[in-house]
Amino acid sequence: MTATFKVGVVGAGNMGSGIAQKMAQEGFQVILVDVKDEFVQRGMESIRKTLQEGLERKVFTQAQVDSTLLRVKGTTSLEDLTDADLVVEAVFEDIDVKGQLFQRLDTICHSKTIFATNTSSFFVHKIAKYTNRPDRFIGMHYFYHPAKNRLLEIVPHEGTSKETLEKVLLIGKLHGKTNIVVADTPGFAVNRFFVVFLNESVRILEEEIANIPTIESATKKAFSIGMGPFELMNVTGIPIAVHASTTLGNEIGPFYATAELLKQQMNLKTNWDLSGEVDETKIDAVVNRLYGATLGVAAELVEQGVASIEDTDRGAKIGLRWRYGPFELMNKVGVEKVYENALALLEHNPDFKVSKLLEKQAKSGQPFEFNFVDLEIKENIAYITINRPEAMNAINPDVVAQLENRFDEAENNPQVKAIAIQGAGKAFIAGADIKFFINNITNNTLNKTVEFTLKGHELLLRLENSHKLTIAVLDGLSLGGGSELALACQKIVATPAGSLGFPETGIGIYPGLGGMIRMERHVGPELTKYYVFTGKTLKAAEAYQLGIVSLLTEPANIDSAIRELAFAERVNKYRDREIPETFADRKAICSVSNVQRLLEGIQVTDIDEKFAEQTAKILAVKAPIALSMVNELINAQSKVTIEEAITLELNRLIEIFSTEDALTGLQSPPGKPPKYKGKLKSRI
Repeated sequence: MTATFKVGVVGAGNMGSGIAQKMAQEGFQVILVDVKDEFVQRGMESIRKTLQEGLERKVFTQAQVDSTLLRVKGTTSLEDLTDADLVVEAVFEDIDVKGQLFQRLDTICHSKTIFATNTSSFFVHKIAKYTNRPDRFIGMHYFYHPAKNRLLEIVPHEGTSKETLEKVLLIGKLHGKTNIVVADTPGFAVNRFFVVFLNESVRILEEEIANIPTIESATKKAFSIGMGPFELMNVTGIPIAVHASTTLGNEIGPFYATAELLKQQMNLKTNWDLSGEVDETKIDAVVNRLYGATLGVAAELVEQGVASIEDTDRGAKIGLRWRYGPFELMNKVGVEKVYENALALLEHNPDFKVSKLLEKQAKSGQPFEFNFVDLEIKENIAYITINRPEAMNAINPDVVAQLENRFDEAENNPQVKAIAIQGAGKAFIAGADIKFFINNITNNTLNKTVEFTLKGHELLLRLENSHKLTIAVLDGLSLGGGSELALACQKIVATPAGSLGFPETGIGIYPGLGGMIRMERHVGPELTKYYVFTGKTLKAAEAYQLGIVSLLTEPANIDSAIRELAFAERVNKYRDREIPETFADRKAICSVSNVQRLLEGIQVTDIDEKFAEQTAKILAVKAPIALSMVNELINAQSKVTIEEAITLELNRLIEIFSTEDALTGLQSPPGKPPKYKGKLKSRI
């Protein structure tokens, strides 16, 4: 369905060509426009080069590269944008140039066309005034490189219509972006604190508090980043930092204004010299100054309603690739300490403002709290969104508690007919937060794992038995606990990108939130064992064939699919069904007799030889204790009620998490199968 959107990108430079490439990669028809053919060709060549690099790294196949290029048309004619659904402007930062472009587009494009500016410096509403369609005008601020960086700041101005915002959010999602909605203010959210981070680093140098190597070393440690501010400016371009800080200084105030030394360095047209010795005695002074400035500004922008705490952190982690967001960092080092740093900066620079939000939180003595689950009600449908895209929506005790609260609100609302549960970003839910399990093993607090799992079971039973229809929206990867949550819902809507998977035996444990129980009731013990043993992905189309997925749709049609299910007659999700012949080998290899052979390492001979060998090879790197326990549990659970089966599952949690294999598997780095030492305890 993404192919039904026609998108124009004006400006074929690094940003414009990157935006065009990403949209074309995800199925959009794209028109790339610039004023001269040589600029257009340069942009197209940039796209080809980036795709080729991806091909060499095996990110893309040749077919994907070819199809992407076929979806991009380069031109010098704005008239080719007449019937575009969206036009994104990515020309250089001159408000008159941008405005005149949109004036022309206003006379060329159909009334349906939405205009978006990629500006990083100007107010969106000031550019919107150049058009006769301010209601269909919005900011879409991409981050470099647009084809690789997943963050997209969506910037509605006061006149942007709700319909425009919703359509642009959909388009953002459809081309693989993590959207954060921010207010129309200078620097928006991310640049507001990031430019301060760069500019204040230069002031520290200017005031001779520390040299460049010391500042670089201090910031890498303090912010857990790979490059310090001066190296970053060398890579991205010193003029960009000057331009951004000049704009912020003009619009917000003198604290944001460009440091004199930064201007001087730009005029020299040379990079910063990173050589020299680190002075460890000055590290703390650098860290304290930058914590006060950078984190203080992050608190200020949230206080002013520019972005939420969660989206500000998300912007840092996804857009800047910081390990921690500003508010996570404040919680980590202590909110009181950051407040003290901000007060010290105020004494040094009276143009700085200490956020009331930061002051209030520091005086409370408590860390900042984060909201990871959102609730929105649209036309009698409650949409519950697990909003941790930076962690692939992994669930932990906080997420489960918030999910339960949002579900309570939706279930108790008499206007709500159905409750749809979805994940933000490209994943539904990528399982449980593994760090939580590791901490409980190493701290000898496995009771917390049991409590968390019990709480999860209680919630999933509520989803399964609610008087309101519950619908899981599988529009992306789903693993472990995510697949278990989806299976607990009464219906599943999926897109071709959706999937179910149970990777637990590869990390030394078993699915503990009822996934085995519910899969067995859908497709029987043999197929359930196959998918849990191997961890193989069950694609949405296959799950639809098996009757697990209720409706298969395209991403742009998810809302209508949800409404179709909400008003359809209810049927028993565990109804009897025929298993398609295409699953015959997967079912046969996990028959009672063949499971015995598989677990004992004996060759299975009564099915396709190649398939049997592949399956045996997969199981050879799985945790043997976990495989054995999965087999025993599925056998036992198939004979009792769901509630009784849950008790059986809970009763063996401490046993499995107490194994050496569990800690080995949970701590293993991705891409390298751990070496398990557990002995097989098979009881067929």
